[in-house]
Amino acid sequence: MSFQKVILVGNLGRDPELRFTPSGQAVCNMNLATNRSYTKSDGESVEETVWFRITAWGNMAETCNTYLKKGRQILVEGRLIADDNGNPKTFERNDGSPGASFEINAQTVRFLGSNPNNGSGETVPAVEAEAEIPF
Repeated sequence: MSFQKVILVGNLGRDPELRFTPSGQAVCNMNLATNRSYTKSDGESVEETVWFRITAWGNMAETCNTYLKKGRQILVEGRLIADDNGNPKTFERNDGSPGASFEINAQTVRFLGSNPNNGSGETVPAVEAEAEIPF
């Protein structure tokens, strides 16, 4: 038996995108930026950002689409989705350069802090949703 779990905390780079499969299952795609700051041995400060593509399913997908907006901090627990060789998925950018994508199938999404862009100035409560993954 083997097990894999990824835990990420970061901020959404854009609003979530909700769609439905032909069978009616809700799917929400989100881009999550994780940040790390450190100082090199020569004293230079470095800011590092790594992007992840997050996919949520079912009720969790609909909840994420309803309450999350660009900039919101979330915690995601899920499974890393790799290509057939166990590597990040690769693609070609619009300018022809190669790119790679770290993709996570979310099992839990926790909303952290307040929603910075909810427009009303009020705090949207933190919500936890559990996945209903159809496979």
